[in-house]
Amino acid sequence: MSHRNARTTFHGRLLIVRRYQAGWPKAHIAKAMGVSRKCVHTWVSRFETEGEDGLHDRSSRPHTSPTRVRPSVENQIVAWRKRHRCGPDEIAAKLGICPRTVSRVLNRRQMPHLRELDPMTGQVIRASKTTAVRYERSRPGELVHMDVKKLGRIPMRWMASARTRTCSGSRSQERPWIRLHSLVGR
Repeated sequence: MSHRNARTTFHGRLLIVRRYQAGWPKAHIAKAMGVSRKCVHTWVSRFETEGEDGLHDRSSRPHTSPTRVRPSVENQIVAWRKRHRCGPDEIAAKLGICPRTVSRVLNRRQMPHLRELDPMTGQVIRASKTTAVRYERSRPGELVHMDVKKLGRIPMRWMASARTRTCSGSRSQERPWIRLHSLVGR
């Protein structure tokens, strides 16, 4: 699956190659496909070196991450967290690293937040703040939720003369609000 901004898919790239093999000039292929000549040259040369496998999408992830924290520093961060039970700001100050980097390392290593730990023992006492399934019912309609909202009416003074009177001579019994009911069933 190509990314959403790609001008060609696998089949479009294959069509570029087939047209080139049929003898079309690269400029004509580019005009017909709505891409640049460089794009046509890229797909043709990739097909010539790798075959049809070269026309598939590749990952855009870099091969190396030279600025990534070294594993030895990551181990220091995790050890400091386990030993002293302190947050990213304090760890960053002690080790001389950016606090955001410390947060990334702790998330990557799946270290629990301090609020999830027992302050005395350091053991995890809370798995997460949310539950997996809050309301699970065996039959549809077994659980129904109803909301009632009172909406105030805006008086229409210009219609005062057009209102009809009841037999007793008083105005019709209009309430100054409307109730809106909404039901949600699970």
